[in-house]
Amino acid sequence: MELRRSLLNTRQHLSSSEWREKSDRICAHLQTWLLFSQAQTVLSYFSFRQEPDLSPLWELEKGRLKQGQLQKQYGFPRCVGKQLCWHLWSPIAAPLVIGQYGIPEPHPECPVVVSERVDVILVPAVSCDDRGYRLGYGGGFYDRLLGSLEWSHKIAIGITFDLGRVRELPIDPWDTRLSGVCTETGLFVVNKSC
Repeated sequence: MELRRSLLNTRQHLSSSEWREKSDRICAHLQTWLLFSQAQTVLSYFSFRQEPDLSPLWELEKGRLKQGQLQKQYGFPRCVGKQLCWHLWSPIAAPLVIGQYGIPEPHPECPVVVSERVDVILVPAVSCDDRGYRLGYGGGFYDRLLGSLEWSHKIAIGITFDLGRVRELPIDPWDTRLSGVCTETGLFVVNKSC
């Protein structure tokens, strides 16, 4: 898809300082969102190919953990065949491994996250539209996850830079609408129950 190629190219050409600044603003918006601040278990991702970097969120928990004040647990995906398996991980836990797509993943022996405990899912996106639909990399991992009965009711927020936020994306029948979108300019809730 031409839009995906164009947006990925634009994102790859962000300077490291611009990428860091925009990523930090996204983290700040998430931290001030009431549902995120109250969440105990958050599913996130490790930045790849200059995706917004959310590591300041779990680095903050690392400091709290050292003081015995852990507020959140973070789960991260591991690709298993065509599915995502979620594991709890922290910066002081087991080292990361490189998965089948070259993306850092938790070690398979890290504790598995059960869906019932998850409060918020932060979903990486190349682009998101104003209706809450996302454009990913084309592998369908998040479409399968969010379209499943087990995960479909979870609050899922698309994470992209503002350059990837568009009015309307073309959608397919299997595309699942997100609860909202967060960019460096703000958190835009699509599902009013959030």
